[in-house]
Amino acid sequence: MKLGVDFIGVSVSFFCHDGKYFLLHKRSNECRDEIGHWDFGGGQLEIGERLEQAVVREVKEEYGVTGKIEKQLPAHSLLREENGTKTHWLIITFLVKVDREKVKNNDPEKIAELGWFKLNNLPHPLHTGAQYTLSHYKEEFKKYF
Repeated sequence: MKLGVDFIGVSVSFFCHDGKYFLLHKRSNECRDEIGHWDFGGGQLEIGERLEQAVVREVKEEYGVTGKIEKQLPAHSLLREENGTKTHWLIITFLVKVDREKVKNNDPEKIAELGWFKLNNLPHPLHTGAQYTLSHYKEEFKKYF
């Protein structure tokens, strides 16, 4: 059985920032989907894990830093189709402040490149989950423009 295909996948996503700029990474050829797209970060919720624990773990796994959770956004479904396969993920997104000086590419197998960007000047192509969050929760991001 395949996660997100045969049953709904549950994932936390995080928008890490330093107060002005947001951290994104370019997905490598080793990623499950949306290869070459820019993403803010995220990962699967593990059994027995609280949402906040998953966010802290995933930020550390991807960026090698412990962040401070500032806010949780409402959960939403991410319905996609890639290469003819429909997927369904339940996404719970968090805003997380990190120390820019401590951030590193802690997962070079899946992260091809890191970058810091203003929300009004994001790289392309952008991951569909990131696009959804930015377009549906505009109020949550207003103070960063």
